[in-house]
Order: sequence, then C-alpha cells, then structure tokens
Amino acid sequence: MEGVNNVTVFIFWGLSHNPEIEEVCFMVFSFFYTVTLLGNILIILTVTLGNLFKYPMYFFLNNLSFVDICYSSFTAPKMIIDLSSKSKTISFRGCMVQLFGVHFFGCIEIFTLVLMAYDRYVAICKPLHYMTIMDQDRCKKLVLGIWVGGFLHSLMQLTMVIQLPFCGPNVIDHYFCDVHPLLKLACTDTYVMSVVVTSNSGAISLGSFVILLTSYTVILVSLRKQSAEGRRKALSTCGSHIAVVIIFFGPCTFIYMRPDTTFSEDKMVAVFYTIIAPMLNPLIYTLRNTEVKNVMKKLWNSKVYWKGNGN
Repeated sequence: MEGVNNVTVFIFWGLSHNPEIEEVCFMVFSFFYTVTLLGNILIILTVTLGNLFKYPMYFFLNNLSFVDICYSSFTAPKMIIDLSSKSKTISFRGCMVQLFGVHFFGCIEIFTLVLMAYDRYVAICKPLHYMTIMDQDRCKKLVLGIWVGGFLHSLMQLTMVIQLPFCGPNVIDHYFCDVHPLLKLACTDTYVMSVVVTSNSGAISLGSFVILLTSYTVILVSLRKQSAEGRRKALSTCGSHIAVVIIFFGPCTFIYMRPDTTFSEDKMVAVFYTIIAPMLNPLIYTLRNTEVKNVMKKLWNSKVYWKGNGN
C-alpha cells in the first residue's frame, strides 16, 4: 500500500444542505453544546469544591465530565461553524487530529462507564468490602489505565488511516472525520482494514455494552435482598447509569459493528453519542442523583451565606 496522498483538504457533506434546516440545527446544537459545557463544568466544580474525590463514584464522575467536555469539543464546535458556513472544509492534518481526538476521548468515556458500573456493583453487592476494593490508590490506577487504553486505541485508528492513499475524492459524507467515511475515500481496497476497525472499535463498543448490561442485571437481581430504602436509592443511581449506557452504546455499537458498510443515516445516529450523550450525562447524574443535588445545595447555601456575611 503506497502512501501517496494528493488530498490536502476534505469537504464535509454535513447533516443537511437545506439553509432552513441548517439554521434550525445551528441553534439547536449551539444550545446543546452550551448545556454540555455548563453542565459538566458544574459537576466538576461540585466534586472539586465539595471535596468528593475520596468517594470512587464521584471520582469517576469527575473524570466522565471532563472527558465529555473534551469529547464533544472535538466535533460540536466544528459542526456548528459549518452549519453557518457555505464552505465546510477541514485540512488533512486537522482531520487526522479530529479522528484521533474523537476516538481517544470516546474510548475513555466507554471505559469510564464500565468503571462506574463496576463501582456500583461493588457498592451494592459487596458493601462491607467496598472501601477496601475501591480505595483511592486503586481508583487512580484504574483511571490511568483507561487513559492509556484510550490512547493506544486511538493511535491504532490513526496509524491505519494516515497511511492510506487519498488521490481523488475528498467529500466526507459526515460532519466529522471518522474511520469508515475516510476508508470510502481511499484509493485502495480497504476491506481488510475495515474488518480490523470493526474488531477494534466494534469489539470495544459491543464488549463493553455486554459487560455493562450483565453488571446491571446482576445488580438489579441482588437488590431483592436489600431493604425498601436501599432498593430505592440503588435503583435511582443505577437507573441513571443505565440510561446513559443505552443512549451512548446503542448508536455507537450500530456504527462500529459493521465492516465496510456505511449508511447516509450514520451521521444522524452519530449525533446521539457525540452530541446528545455528553449533554445528557450531567443532567441525568444531577437530576436523578440525590447526593449530587444535596452537595450542590450545600455549596450554593454556603456561597450565599458567605456573600451575606461579606456584606
């Protein structure tokens, strides 16, 4: 496979070419991205100011919020700008950076959700050993491990794509640079590479999805032994986690489990895990989590009290 590359710029087809639809999408996705930033920043501030890092669930939640900000920032701003522009272009180097960033933070998000499911499993099924199993040192090592795993995954995706020869077509039928749309533009047979991508990204998505569903099934079954108050509290927390898992992993698995096959609907499906999921995460974890809401109230009340004394 030769590394000949005559393409220096890619053109995004985008979500739509209808000016009226683009105007509506511009306002909607601008709102979504703003909510994503504000919501996740609020969670980070709550965990930090409330000194909740010592609790594994909030330690992982803080990591998830940071990753959501970075993940959505690799796709949403460019898409929003393109919706208000006639020229939807990106340089070859910019495309490779976006590809790396999307897979890097997307993979970390997947692994973080798995860690959060494991944390809930230990908390509910092995409560007496919870603080021993999920001690701070181990949590830090787990988070470091998923960041290294995300880097290796995205590096593999980038290495495969960057060596492809692009010698003609440069219109990407998507709103961001992803592996499958780029494989369609390569001037060579990419079937084997698409199978490798599926065995990598697809296996991570589907495998993690199965692990998560199994974990929450075990948790829900074990709740029968809990008291009514314990069941209510656990269901409230796990319910929010399950909602995030379905919203993120359903579309993600649909996209990456198909070798050498793309549909025009893929970009609409991708909106769920690149735009909507990062926006809903802070809403779900704050509105459905009593502990987070209580911490926010305490921080807000202390802030009001401090201002009152200052006056």
